[in-house]
Formats: sequence, C-alpha cells, structure tokens
Amino acid sequence: MLEREVRKSLFLAQAAPVSSAEAAMAFIAEVSDPDATHNCWAYRIGQAYRSDDDGEPGGTAGRPILQVIEGQGFDHTVVVVTRWFGGIKLGAGGLVRAYGGTAAECLRTAPSRPIVPMVGLTFHCGFSDHALIRARLLAMDATIDDETFGADGVDLRITLPQAREEEVRARVTDITRGQAIIREIEE
Repeated sequence: MLEREVRKSLFLAQAAPVSSAEAAMAFIAEVSDPDATHNCWAYRIGQAYRSDDDGEPGGTAGRPILQVIEGQGFDHTVVVVTRWFGGIKLGAGGLVRAYGGTAAECLRTAPSRPIVPMVGLTFHCGFSDHALIRARLLAMDATIDDETFGADGVDLRITLPQAREEEVRARVTDITRGQAIIREIEE
C-alpha cells in the first residue's frame, strides 16, 4: 500500500498477488472506496490482463497501471489506485504520471517472490522402495500430496518445481529399477 498527494488529489495504491481473474475482481471490490472519486485498476495473470479507468479519460489510469505491472515484470498481480479529487485538474499527462507513478512506487516497495512453475506427478512404488523414494523426493523440493497404501505398494501423488521434473523421473525410475510408471497429473 502506498499513499501520495499530487496537486491536492490523494492517490492510494494497493496491490496483491492473485491466482485468477475472479480473485483479482474480488480484491478490487474489497479495496475500492465508494466515497472516492475514482478506483482505477489493472491486473495481469499470465496472458490474461484487464484494466479500467473508472471514469477518468480513456487510457489515463488503468492502462498506465497495467504498463507498470508489465514493466516491472510482475505476474499474477492486481493493483488498485484510488483517487480522491483535490480540486485541481491534472490533464491527461498528469493523470498518466500520477496513476502510473503511484502504482510503480507501490510495486517497487512491495515484497515480491518469484513464481516457480510446478508440475504434478503420480506413480506406484513397492513397499521396499517407499522410504528411500520419500527421502529423495523431499531432498529434490517435491511435496508429497497423497500416499495411498495398497496390498502391493504405495501410490504417490507429488508436486515439484517443473525444472526438477526430469531429475525426479530419473531418480524414481532408478530406485524402482524401471518398475514405476510415472504420469503427469493434468489439472
């Protein structure tokens, strides 16, 4: 959250990580102030993006916010900039600078973390291989989502960073001596 004054108008920028357009719209609805003059916003989630000027002249608020999100390399992010009019008109250039600048400073000072593409895998292993596989998976940044014990072994469902998929596949195949049939989980 970042607040700043530009020629007597108060601008408040709020940003959040989001995983879907629905989550972005829910955040926008939650933080928008109905008493404010404008609640302008933008979000980007992968290839999906959207922005809104909320009554400001076309392209002077939502688009600059979106350009800041993209320019700073953010993804899965929503930004809402709320304006309370202070009596002095800013003009189109002034609005672009005020909305874009407020959003940029908000994102510059916000904590961020890299997005790591993940993949889900499932496979079956014998009881004798289970403990070793479990230890190796945890050492390779995999999360064990589910273990189902049956009469002939264990069915595992795991999530791991996509960059480590080939390494995990090779290790599980080696440990099970080629017996495990590894499948990708389709989301």
